[in-house]
Amino acid sequence: MLCLRRVCLFMLRHYQARTLSSDLLLSQINSCTHEDEVFSLVGWNKARLSEKHVGIALNLLWELQKKRPLPLRTSDYVRNHSQFLTLCILAEKTVEHMEDEAIVDILYSILRLSWPALSKFALCLYKQHRRFSPVIGKVAQIVDMKLDSIQDIRILSVLMISIYDVISQSFQDRLLQKAGQLLEEKEVHFNSAKRILQFLQNVKLRYHPLLERCNKIFLKNTSRLDVHSISHIFGLYEQLRFDSAEFRLVAKQLLSEAIDDYDDPETFAKLFFTLAPLAGSTVRERLLVTAVRMAEEFNCHQVLVILKTMQKMKCRDSHLLKKMTSVLHKHLDSYHVLQLVKLTQYLVVLRCHNLELFAKLKMLLFGFLKSSVVPADTAAIIRVLAMLPPFQVEEIIINKAAAVLPQCRLHHLNCIATALVKWNHCDQLHWQNSSELCVQLLQKLNDCGFQRLQKANSLNLLLEELTHVNGEWFEEVMNEEAMAMCQRLIDQITWANVIQLSSFLMKTNYCCPSLLDRIASVTVENIDKIHPFEIYFILFLFSALNYNPAATEEFFESCIQHLTSNLSCFETHHLVLLGHVLAVAGYFPPVLIMRIFNVFFLSKLDAQLEVLPDTLKQRVRLHLMKLNRAVCLECPEFHIPWFHERYCQHVIHNSRRQINPLRQHVHRMLTEILGGSHYARTSVLTPYYYEIDIECVLDENKKPFSCMAQNILLDDVKRIHLRHDIKDEAKKALPPGAQRIALEFLDSKAFSKHSRHLKGEPAVKKRHLEMLGYHVVQVSSQQYFMSFLSCINSAD
Repeated sequence: MLCLRRVCLFMLRHYQARTLSSDLLLSQINSCTHEDEVFSLVGWNKARLSEKHVGIALNLLWELQKKRPLPLRTSDYVRNHSQFLTLCILAEKTVEHMEDEAIVDILYSILRLSWPALSKFALCLYKQHRRFSPVIGKVAQIVDMKLDSIQDIRILSVLMISIYDVISQSFQDRLLQKAGQLLEEKEVHFNSAKRILQFLQNVKLRYHPLLERCNKIFLKNTSRLDVHSISHIFGLYEQLRFDSAEFRLVAKQLLSEAIDDYDDPETFAKLFFTLAPLAGSTVRERLLVTAVRMAEEFNCHQVLVILKTMQKMKCRDSHLLKKMTSVLHKHLDSYHVLQLVKLTQYLVVLRCHNLELFAKLKMLLFGFLKSSVVPADTAAIIRVLAMLPPFQVEEIIINKAAAVLPQCRLHHLNCIATALVKWNHCDQLHWQNSSELCVQLLQKLNDCGFQRLQKANSLNLLLEELTHVNGEWFEEVMNEEAMAMCQRLIDQITWANVIQLSSFLMKTNYCCPSLLDRIASVTVENIDKIHPFEIYFILFLFSALNYNPAATEEFFESCIQHLTSNLSCFETHHLVLLGHVLAVAGYFPPVLIMRIFNVFFLSKLDAQLEVLPDTLKQRVRLHLMKLNRAVCLECPEFHIPWFHERYCQHVIHNSRRQINPLRQHVHRMLTEILGGSHYARTSVLTPYYYEIDIECVLDENKKPFSCMAQNILLDDVKRIHLRHDIKDEAKKALPPGAQRIALEFLDSKAFSKHSRHLKGEPAVKKRHLEMLGYHVVQVSSQQYFMSFLSCINSAD
């Protein structure tokens, strides 16, 4: 008892002494009449300063400044003093123990004395997970009031990523504008550009002006690039759907030179993520071999990165895939629900055949589904469950889907609908009345989709949802209602949402004159506010749909003028795609054409194509050929040579050609009608490599003329006839008054949705064939079949 009493007395005396000492320090701080006295106390008592001392000291420093007239204030002296920095650091370290009111007082004191200190303090609050707290709101309010006075992009970028959760749309726009101004400075630190990208990713905004400026900063600071920064930038670019072939080239060179330096699991996973999709076959093989060797050392996140990269580069290396799946078993329990969803998707796309692994994944996903209360998670789980090898679907999955339908966005409804249709079609629903329940659920799902569309009163919010929706359910059930809602909200179309609407219309394949005319007029009125790259997407819509708006010439001329004045915004492959889009619409701006068909440009294009994804690479090469063909046929005054002969022959030799039953059937009929097989040919290749379904020749009296009588050399290229003659030679080979006829069968893809309106590509083909001397007859396959069936019914 005596011992215990002594301990208690000692602790009581110690506590009283500490309290007395603390109170004395507070009194001393409060009694200071000059900044130097405050700084002196801070310097002598660093170890004893609590959050309360820090707050009072910072507030007092500002109070002392306020008492002086403006000319006599010493704010610069205070903010540059070493002990002021000490106070700011202590404020950051003790912020988690502070009350909100105390934090607000400190915020105002720091703000009045130092923007850098405020930015650090705000970032500290952000890292303390106070993203939605009133305190962060106060920081945002301060930044909003004083935004014009911030002249340092480092400070602004830190503040932007700290307050993004609590800002309004108008405030966001002001921040973007201010960031754009500060990024124009000559010396911008590499990390500031990364923070701006992080902000754009946080607010889910692909804002081209800032993306391009940040990209230029990275390219100017290549000495700072390493595997960590490159992988971080690539990750941000991927989420923002931004790409830079120039940055890819730099990254490929830097990482290829240092490939041997990255031999630990963390850095190698980042190296694999960034370099493998860019590398040539030799380097890629080295990376695959190293990945197999290091597989056992990868943690759960690194395994996910490797599989994601394999899916991205369409690499189905069986050895690496087998190794990754064997390692996965020990990591499966570490993944949260959305990681499991992604993992399942990667394995399915990579054609993994490990049934044991899929069974474990199904069990884990099913467990998450039972406890899930978030509609997005529920829909995602159901979507990937439908990707797994066939299994007997339990009724609880259907019940879970039914429970979340009223809360689901259109994208989530589409995921659930796709899964239900697949399970029902594959006979995976085995409980009593399962088909009936499935039909009822699909009907309820349709009703929820219609209700969600019909309640929309904001075009911006509607487009935000429609952007992420695709799939058969939406196309077949919701498309028309979505178009009707866009037309109902047509007055809300502005320059800010015109690109989203254009992307949606392109995806739906609808040619809606009222919406297209409105897009054209808004674009012309606000042409200087719309980024050139977004103008390309708007033109792509009109070109692909072959639609001429009300003021066609004004629209295209305004867009072309804006584009040709800003060609530096485009990378080489983007210029090729732009040139092709304009060519389909019948426009060939000389400045653009001469820039593309230039030896230096084409050499640069070849280099950049090496680091582009395979799908994009093939698309660019195909469109360069089509642009070359269009220029040769429509603009001979440019004197651009045709240099795609070998490319076209290579494509033909490597293509998998399918027999077209309709073409064969019509050819047999024409042969009988015209009097022999020598009067009609199938699968004919014209000059510039257009393929014609059926070709025949009629003389001046409209009588069939033998193709063999023309003495034209025919090459058998995979059973396709190739005519080497150009237009003038073709005319000479025919008797006077004779006419070549090209019969083309068009499937539904050649027309706009639910329309007889011909799209851009088939319209261009007709235009070019006519230039080559053909009379072109284009017949819809559906139209032909309807006529054929009608004839059969009449005969019966």
